[in-house]
Amino acid sequence: MSTLLQVSRWIDKLSEFVGRWVAWLVLAAVLISAGNAITRKAFNLSSNAFLEIQWYLFAAVFLLASGYTLMRQEHVKIDVLSGRFSKRTQIWIEILGICVFLFPFIFMIVKLAMPLVIGAFVSKEMSSNAGGLIRWPVFALLPAGMLLLGLQGVAELIKRVAFLKGLIPDPSKKKGVKTPEEELAEFLLHKEVAAREAALTGAKR
Repeated sequence: MSTLLQVSRWIDKLSEFVGRWVAWLVLAAVLISAGNAITRKAFNLSSNAFLEIQWYLFAAVFLLASGYTLMRQEHVKIDVLSGRFSKRTQIWIEILGICVFLFPFIFMIVKLAMPLVIGAFVSKEMSSNAGGLIRWPVFALLPAGMLLLGLQGVAELIKRVAFLKGLIPDPSKKKGVKTPEEELAEFLLHKEVAAREAALTGAKR
């Protein structure tokens, strides 16, 4: 099991690396979008290539960061029912979800997407818009993102089995991230402290 846990740590490092670098694509998309808006309004110029690269960057962020998002436990979960069960039962539900839903979903998406990627690459498919971009790189983002998500799914499965064996802490708990309730309580506390300080300052005057 120690070897598998080491594998899960390697996968976590990969997801962390990809997630942190992909985050820069958000800045790139914002700058390109702002540049497009400025040139269109100020100089009446526009480019389909620059418009499409925004879509490509959005697709890259959404797909390539899916494994990182899973590692950070940020995917949407429906806890209305599972929250009533014990932690071990919740972990078993997550294991079932990974094996029965996540892995088959990833397999089918990759299986269906690869012929499209290969066909677009061989034919050098281009955008139908004038001055548009070549298509296969953005098509390739889909299987690439799914493979990264699948790798992280393997890591999450290993961690949950290790938790059931009592080898590691709860892997489903967000580490170093405050819950919305904690953030609200902290905000109200700061607000109350600021109000008291303002009242004391006014009283001294």
